[in-house]
Amino acid sequence: MLRKNIGMRTLAAAAAMAVAAVTAGCKAEAATDAPPADSKPSAATSGPASASPTPSPSPTASESGEPSHTPSPSASTTKPAPKVLMAAGAKGEQVRELQARLAQIGWFDDKPTGTYGPVTTTAVKGFQGKRGLPATGSTDTVTWQRLLGMTTKPTRDELDGKDVHKPKAKLDPRCMTGRVMCISKTTRTLSWMIDGKVLSTMDVRFGSQYTPTREGVFNVGWKSRDHVSTLYDTPMPYAMFFSGGQAVHYSSDFAARGYNGASHGCVNVRDKGKIAALFDQVRTGDKVVVYW
Repeated sequence: MLRKNIGMRTLAAAAAMAVAAVTAGCKAEAATDAPPADSKPSAATSGPASASPTPSPSPTASESGEPSHTPSPSASTTKPAPKVLMAAGAKGEQVRELQARLAQIGWFDDKPTGTYGPVTTTAVKGFQGKRGLPATGSTDTVTWQRLLGMTTKPTRDELDGKDVHKPKAKLDPRCMTGRVMCISKTTRTLSWMIDGKVLSTMDVRFGSQYTPTREGVFNVGWKSRDHVSTLYDTPMPYAMFFSGGQAVHYSSDFAARGYNGASHGCVNVRDKGKIAALFDQVRTGDKVVVYW
């Protein structure tokens, strides 16, 4: 009887050892199934568990014939800064062309002079900032090419300050149906449209980077002809509110300073006659589209 019990215990112990061995084998396979992406399984991996593999050093250029994965401190991928074409103090016909082209898209309100002064520097900074370029105020090759792509070659009258040829605003598809104030941040214009037809267009300016004008599709919520801001205590004549406290309205500051200033988020109009006429035509519920 004692022998029988000893035999049974021996069999049970052997079975337990077999289960443990199978389980350990599963764990080892799971470990070797997913090696690090930059490593290769070595012969030691498939050896006995008691044999500790010796890690092999990473290959270097002299050992493997291939360059190291770690870049050399001297290897630089930084692009050189674009060449500056014009900057403060410059004079000449190219500066005059720069000013005339900036005028076409509403960034320069003065008569082109051919002198790169503070007004031109401010205008270039604004143009650069709106397009995600470093706002240096100097006209480099990248800024100049971007400006050329958005404008046309100035005429003699434009260079002399007698005329400004503004490119037509590219109308957003959402403006093509119904009664819409279609407001382009690219050309800084407001087009009053009914069923896809432009009835009037006027210059506008927007909020600063700290108080940006919201973009999207809105509706005129309410109108106030002689509105005064309760937040800033400033007049907002012919105000047409479309998004919270943001409205389309006349701005005497815009009329006086041009694009050297900015709103607190509203869409400023500088032509009082045009905004007055627009105020009389727009109805509560009319659509407002603000877009790039």
